[in-house]
Amino acid sequence: MRYVLLICTDESAMEAASPAEAEAMTAEYMAFGEEMAKAGVLQGGERLYPTTDATTVRVRDGEVLTADGPFAETKEQMGGYYVVDCADLDAAVAVAAKIPGARFGTIEVRPIWEM
Repeated sequence: MRYVLLICTDESAMEAASPAEAEAMTAEYMAFGEEMAKAGVLQGGERLYPTTDATTVRVRDGEVLTADGPFAETKEQMGGYYVVDCADLDAAVAVAAKIPGARFGTIEVRPIWEM
């Protein structure tokens, strides 16, 4: 079954990281990606721009409404995601636990609706 692993962290903490800390975190994410690719579970994933670059879209009574920023104020923001193919939820949780951001943020594991 395929799952999306949503990486949610406090983006202000990432912005405050020193260049050395940012470089170390990037190296950890690269190592994670390589490990999961070798394991055959990684199908894709991307880092996202911060919420300051987000646009929220709603349609109300046929009118398209846009707003700058995310749809809600939260303590954590989605900073990226991975798509993995795992045998079951337990396997997907085990992969999610290896994502570096799980140490200081939240990883939401959500099954992909396959038709």
